[in-house]
Amino acid sequence: MTDVVLYERRGPAAWVTLNRPSKLNAISGEVVRRLRESWRAATEDDEVKVVVLTGAGRAFSAGYDIAEEVEQQIESAERWHEVLSEDVDLTMELWSLPKPTIAAVRGWCLAGACELAMACDLVVAADDAQFGEPEIRYGSGPVTLLMPFVLGQKKTNELLFTGDAISATEAERLGLVNAVVAPDALEDAVSSLVAKIAPTPLPVLRLTKLALVRAQEAMGLRSAVAANLDISAMLNAAETPEQQEFDRIAAEQGLKAALAWRDARYGEGLA
Repeated sequence: MTDVVLYERRGPAAWVTLNRPSKLNAISGEVVRRLRESWRAATEDDEVKVVVLTGAGRAFSAGYDIAEEVEQQIESAERWHEVLSEDVDLTMELWSLPKPTIAAVRGWCLAGACELAMACDLVVAADDAQFGEPEIRYGSGPVTLLMPFVLGQKKTNELLFTGDAISATEAERLGLVNAVVAPDALEDAVSSLVAKIAPTPLPVLRLTKLALVRAQEAMGLRSAVAANLDISAMLNAAETPEQQEFDRIAAEQGLKAALAWRDARYGEGLA
């Protein structure tokens, strides 16, 4: 059985790789569990100065595994709250990890995966990367509401109301991405960034990260995330006709057909 998350030490960095390339690294329940194990391993290893999150193959990740959610047939808001809480915990654990984190992004970086990237302290993207939260097109919404704190309110409004994706270049202009490089230069660019961070003593890195986390908390980030979790549970349990049709097509014809139906309604394709 293929390991869905790879953990590799490269000098002072721990590289954590989403490893479901045939499914665009969709985040399943098993991936969530393995990622949290990786966060803990990196936190406890004093030789690790920086944590890098990336994806195998042609994409960072297309987000949470919709096929798995359809199979679970989750209905009540209470049950959705339990499921989504695990996703929020994963992202916020990464956000508050007591060491600098870098997302190395190529290809699609969507939905919950976009939230993981935004939870990282730095993002380096290949020029083929695409960022977005298309959940509204399925009748859902972002689980961990980080985007207003990263992009600001107006652009967040636009992206979350439309479900549009943006290019790496646009993401850099908006402040979501620190640097854009050629796809074959991505790992070298991240390694160079690690090399600039690693000489700083670990206690200094930890305290600097703590100061940055507390600054965001003072601006209400955790309160916004907690409030959004409650709303997301109700949103996912709304059972709109569109949600029901998506689930029906997914069950009868497969997820690819359901995604095609979803995106055809908006005149374009995202997955």
